[in-house]
Amino acid sequence: MIVAHRLAAGDLAGFRAMNALFSEVFGEPENYTAHPPDDAYAHGWLANRNNIAILAQADGEPVGALAGYVLPKFEQARSELYIYDLAVLESHRRIGAATAMIGEMRRIAREVGAWTVFVQADIIPEDEPARALYRKLSHSEITALHFDIEP
Repeated sequence: MIVAHRLAAGDLAGFRAMNALFSEVFGEPENYTAHPPDDAYAHGWLANRNNIAILAQADGEPVGALAGYVLPKFEQARSELYIYDLAVLESHRRIGAATAMIGEMRRIAREVGAWTVFVQADIIPEDEPARALYRKLSHSEITALHFDIEP
């Protein structure tokens, strides 16, 4: 059975497991595990209620992770929740891990009074399963372009 839960403020082990899982699933150790944040940074990140870390576990072992953010808006007194990264180990796909993590994100959205949860997905063939899941769970789909601008 898959269980998804939000990491608590002091859950350094869960924070490290989340980054390790992203590193493995995305094949990007340079972004997730090569230069990990120190414990003080991780504690501060977890303590910030606008940062969301969710782990999916099967038999007590991490099999999925979701990182997201509460985005307080300026145009109205409301917030949005943004799913920044979501990954599930290949061995545990298509058994409800991603759906459970999105369910936990939706619960958090209701808790904080957010008006929506949104996620972006790459338009590449290997991401079609993710897009299919998002289509199933969403009430609308907007096509947008993403631009990275150097600081």
